[in-house]
This record gives sequence, structure tokens and C-alpha cells, in this order.
Amino acid sequence: MDIKIRELLSKDYTEVVMLWKDVLGVRTVTDENFRVTVEEMFRAGNYKIFVALFSNHLVGFISIVHALAVGSANGYLHITGLAVHNDFQRHKVGTELLRYTENYAKKSGISSIILCTGMKRTDAHAFYENNGYDKDSYCFDKTIKID
Repeated sequence: MDIKIRELLSKDYTEVVMLWKDVLGVRTVTDENFRVTVEEMFRAGNYKIFVALFSNHLVGFISIVHALAVGSANGYLHITGLAVHNDFQRHKVGTELLRYTENYAKKSGISSIILCTGMKRTDAHAFYENNGYDKDSYCFDKTIKID
């Protein structure tokens, strides 16, 4: 399977939104709030979204942010989203997206990548472990009610 990976273009937005909803189950993502957020992310300069294409069809994406950290000269990459269309899962698309991100980190002088995934997503846990990622911490979150 010949997968091409490139940076997100505006023509990709609708398909990426569908992956956020269908694969990741994030129903609050809409074309409009995705566009606004992506524009803000790109202005900030430390975010990237890469898409995977098979026969010119978008079949997956990975979103990352380069974060700074005390004690780390170049910070780390945080994978904030990774999704592959259901029909293309188990065809190495996710692995290709991870490898592309790892090469991007290497070229940028960044030696650490982190990600969080849901506790019940055991298939995702196995996927990351099979790709050399260690399960070494818990992620915690808290929703803050905004009045």
C-alpha cells in the first residue's frame, strides 16, 4: 500500500473533521470550529497536522504540538490526535503517520514524543506499544465549568 503523507491543506478540513467524529468519537468537532482552531494553531506556529493519502484519498491524520518543558532543551512533541479511516486500519497507515512524526521530531532536534489515549481503548494501547511507545504514566483531565 503506497501511502503519501503531507501537511494539512484547507481542502482536507471536512475529511479530517469526519475522522474526528467517526473514528475518535469527538462529536463536538464541526467544520467551522475546526477551521477556526486550525487557523489559530497555524498562527501559533508550533502545531502541525499531517494527513495520510492513499490514491489521493485522505485516509488518516495525526496532529501534534511542539511543547516546551523545563529541563528539556528542545521540549517534546505531544500527539493530540491520530485517526485512520476504519477501512484502512491494520494496513500500516497509523504506523506510517507515527514514523513520519518521529522523523519530523528527529529533524527538529526533538527527542521525546508523548500521547494520551483513553483507558478503555485497548486496541490503541496495543498499537502504540507495537510501535515502540512505552506505557509509563497516567493522563488525568478535569472539565472546568465555565459560567
